Parts: sequence; C-alpha cells; structure tokens
Amino acid sequence: MEYEEEKKAFQEKVDAIGMQNRIARGDAWWPVRVGRSYYNSLNQLCVEVFRTTGQDIDHNFEFGRPVSFFPSPGRGRLEGATVSFVDGDRMVVVVPDGFSVGSLQQEGLGIQLSFDETSYRMMFDALERTMRAKGRLGYLRDLFYTPAMKAETFSFPDISLPYLNATQQHAVGEVLRAKDVAIVHGPPGTGKTTTLVEAIYETLRRENQVLVCAQSNMAVDWISEKLVDRGLNVLRIGNPVRVDDKMLSFTYERRFEAHPDYPQLWAIRKAIRELRQHRAHRSDSYHQKLQRLRDRATALEIGINQQLFGEARVIACTLVGSGHRLLEGMKFGTLFIDEAAQALEAACWIPIRRAGRVILAGDHCQLPPTVKCYEALKGGLGKTLMERIVEQKPAVVTLLKIQYRMNEDIMRFSSDWFYHGMVESAPEVKYRSILDLDLPMTWVDVKKTLPRPLPHREGSSQNSEQNQNGEQQNLERNESREQQNLERNESGEHRSIYSPPSQGGVGGGSLSGGGSLYNLSEAELTLLALQAYYEMIGKERILQERLDVGIISPYRAQVQLLRRMIKKREFFKPFRSLITVNTIDGFQGQERDIIVISLVRSNDEGQIGFLRDLRRMNVAITRARMKLIILGDRHTLCQHPFYRRLWQYIEGLKE
Repeated sequence: MEYEEEKKAFQEKVDAIGMQNRIARGDAWWPVRVGRSYYNSLNQLCVEVFRTTGQDIDHNFEFGRPVSFFPSPGRGRLEGATVSFVDGDRMVVVVPDGFSVGSLQQEGLGIQLSFDETSYRMMFDALERTMRAKGRLGYLRDLFYTPAMKAETFSFPDISLPYLNATQQHAVGEVLRAKDVAIVHGPPGTGKTTTLVEAIYETLRRENQVLVCAQSNMAVDWISEKLVDRGLNVLRIGNPVRVDDKMLSFTYERRFEAHPDYPQLWAIRKAIRELRQHRAHRSDSYHQKLQRLRDRATALEIGINQQLFGEARVIACTLVGSGHRLLEGMKFGTLFIDEAAQALEAACWIPIRRAGRVILAGDHCQLPPTVKCYEALKGGLGKTLMERIVEQKPAVVTLLKIQYRMNEDIMRFSSDWFYHGMVESAPEVKYRSILDLDLPMTWVDVKKTLPRPLPHREGSSQNSEQNQNGEQQNLERNESREQQNLERNESGEHRSIYSPPSQGGVGGGSLSGGGSLYNLSEAELTLLALQAYYEMIGKERILQERLDVGIISPYRAQVQLLRRMIKKREFFKPFRSLITVNTIDGFQGQERDIIVISLVRSNDEGQIGFLRDLRRMNVAITRARMKLIILGDRHTLCQHPFYRRLWQYIEGLKE
C-alpha cells in the first residue's frame, strides 16, 4: 500500500506542480551543464553534472537515488541512472554502460529525481526471505513476534569503562551479554553515539567483524566517523553525504582505487572496452583474448575485495545498502542498527538476514519513520521493529539516564513528559546559560504581540483580505480532514518510556491538500525576538564565543521564508555563519547554544495539523543547550494538552 501510494503521489507531484516548483523544492536542477565522463572504480560509466542556477536552494539529491535527464536524451527514456555522489552544485551520475554521453550535450538539459523502486524491491525480497526462513533468521523472527519467548543472555558483570557513566557502562554490558537482541534507548543528549561506539569497540575485542547500519546516509556517516576516530578500520559501502577527505578515505571506492593492483585492473578494463569497440572484426582469437582479459580482471577484482573486506573490522552502510552485491553471501556475528526508531521494520530485515544477533540504538520518543499512506499507517507500517521489541521484551532495553547537552530547565519538561522523569542532567550542564539570571525557556505569544498572524499555503496570494479569508477557509477544511485522519490520543497523560506515543501523521510539513504553510508576521517576529536577544548578549561576545543559533520550523515554507529574510537583514550579516535555519527533521541529532522555534499555526478552532506529532516536538525543544525561544499562537496551540502543559511549565519558570 505504501509503495503504491508513494508511486502515485510521486507521479501526481511531477504532473501537477510544474518544473519551477520542482526546482524550488530541490527535486530538479535546470538548466545543467554536463562535464566529463569516465569509468569509476566499480567500472561504471559516470557523468559529471553541474547546477548553473538556483545554487542557494537546498536539494534532495543524494547517493543511490534514481534520476532521469530531461528532455530525454537520445532514443526514448534513460533508465537506470543513479546519483553516485553530490558535492555542492556538482553531481556525479552513474549511467548505463554503452549510453551515448554525447546525447547530453544539448541546450535546456535538466536532471530530476525519479521514483525509487530499488528500496521497495529490497524490502519486499527481505520480507519474503524472512517469512520463509528457518535457522537463525527464523529464530530471530519468531523471537521478535512472540511475547512468551525470552531473549537469551550470557551472565557476567559489567566491564569497567571509567570514561562512561554508570548507565552507559551498563548499556555496553547488556550489549555484550546479549545472545539475541539488545536495545540502547538514548534520549536527547545522553551520549547514545558514544555508548554505541564503545559497544562496537568492545564487541570487536570478541569478534572479528561487525555490520553497522542506519536508515539514512547521514546517520551512517556520523557513526562511521566516530568509529574511525576510535581507531577502527571502517569500510563504508556507498558514498557519504558530506564529501571531504576524511569521509572519503574510508569508502569502498577510495580504498579500491588506492589498492596496489588497481592500476593493472584499470588497464585491463580499458583494454576490454577498446577491444569491444572493434567487435566488427570478431574472430576466434578476438573471443579468446576477450575471455582471457575478463578472467584476469575478475581474478584481480576478487583479490582486491578479499583483502579490503578481510582487513576491515566494521562494514558500514544504510539498511538498503546492506543488500549491495558486494555483501552477497557475507555473514556477521553482530549487526548494529543506529537510529532504529526512524527505520521501517521491512528495511531492518534486509541486514538482519546476514546477522547472528541484533543491537538496536535510538529513541522511539523522537522522530518516527516517514509513512505517506494513511491506510498503511493504520495497518501498522509506522510501527518500527525497535518499538515492537521495546513493548514485548522490555528486559532487553537499557535507558541512558544522564544528559550532557541542556540546561536542567530545558531538559526537565521533555524528561517528565516522555521519559517518566528518569533523565537527569550532568552537573556540568545543569545550570549552563548565556546571561546571568536569564530564563532558559521563553514562549512569545504571537497573538498578544501582533494581530492574529494568518498562515498561508505556499504560493498563495496575499494581495487582499478577501484572498486571505478564502485561503484561511481552505486551510481549515484541510486541517479538519487531517485531524480526522491523525486520530491521535490527546489524553495528556505522561508517556511511558516503554510505551511510545501512538503513531499518526507523516513527516514533511504538508497539509493533506498539498502545499506547505508559512506565516509572514510570525517570521518577522521570530527575527525580532532573535535580534533582541542578540542585543542583550552583545555582538562582540557572540562572535568571540561563536554562539550558534538554530531556527526551527515544522514547515518547509516557513524555513525557506526565514532563510530569505535573514539574507536580507543587515543586522544578521555578521552572524550568518552562526545561524542555521531548518525543519525539525533537518535538526535531528544536532544541537545549538540558542534554538528559536516558529510553530506557524493560528486559528480559532485549535487545529494544529501534524504539530500533534509530539515526538517531532520532543526533537525541536531538546536541540537547545542554553536558551530556547518558542513563537506560537497560545490560543491555538494550548487547546492541545501537550502545548498547554508546555506553556504552563515555561510560565512556572518565572516564579
């Protein structure tokens, strides 16, 4: 259902929104300039593509995503082109061998994202194999789906790791004792990555090699970099999102090219391509020579791969990337899945079939996986494997309880609402602040400060009050439908750390009718609030101490509006390198000294759309180290128990 819905939605978006909107959304580059073409270390034909306009627009191109050129070059449609990597406004695209690169040399050429069939094919295949499985994979399947079955463990005391706190040490011990499965539950700022890195390091003192996966390329890059810093030999399958020498140095392609036998292999491959160009003069000697060259190239490639994989202690890739042909037939004693609470269960089974035991790390009280089909969500697709195991086997879960990021007052609300008050602040951050006697959390009620700020659909007219009223009525109808769809639990009860909030809603910040929201007057007030706080701190101190700021909005249109406004404001010119503006999803895993949140929604009925996805709000409010400023219409938002409690909590800090 999700596959069909996403495929249909993708095609409708392509047909409906037009090229300029697709460029603005980062789904297309146009026009582009085509650079050189070459064969990479995997013997794939690659083409360089350069963006010539719209360089300030964020884009959605990344490694492995399928793309197509338009207008279609050559004969018919180009199938099978994928992104190899992207660095700024330069992209390398893998095209099918034998494709005429000369057909790309044309005026008005563009490149756009295509629908990704590969991920779904791999998930379907993994589920089929898991359902039929016997042996170890069948045992893990039955264990995860049978509440009565207990996960087996070894019995030995925690090892001493003085550089970790008590709960982190215990989490590492639980990972080492687990025969089947263990979960490291890491609330914001509790050092989940640090704990996971040590768990992997200690596991490798007992095993020769492990597989480390995550849902996104960015998450794989992050854990890989930390493992490299720990001194481990990491082999990264798939190109990193952030292209720099450090990240590239442990990729499979860079290691393959650096192997002493690679020049010989490259020369043989070149000879094969040149020989094929003279296929008109085929003879018995032609076929014999071609076969000898192929055999030699295959032997060299196998030899290089055996050495690279034999030396690597950690194989790192995305969940879908674990289905890569390079890993075919490989088995691992332990699989580590980072950010497991953001991954569809079907994707997790792709690497699990290669592993003897599974270690999951993440926080099911933060960002959920993205599910676009409401019926699929109701059917259970939004429930992750981590949530399933947390509910059925709480004994395998270790909660990290000491956080090192936030001022105590910022942390306390999240701890009480989502984690039963079990998370505490480390002494060194408990009272951290920028200004003496400053309140760590502030809520600016935009209704009190300005007349009712009206949210707009992206691209809507603002020319008259009549247009605004009509737009507001459309928004209310869409919000009403969205509210009926979400069917959220609004009891206001505190969430158990082992009973995650009910699923509902999907990511992205779009209404069910399409189009993101923005609120011009609230955006103006957001920048005024930040400017006022900057003036209290002082320009010299901000620049000297490099105090960084994150401006967050759940809605992409508001993010883009705020970015444009900051670029135009002379006041923020000296501080632009210290200010990041992004959606909640874009800030996952990050932190800033100051966080400003623009919530956008404003109406009399208290309809707040997917702001009811409280796990996203948990992410937003826990990015701040020392100061959190929230801007929102209290009348609209506080009709929901979560935001009402948050308002009351912030007001209580003044007493």
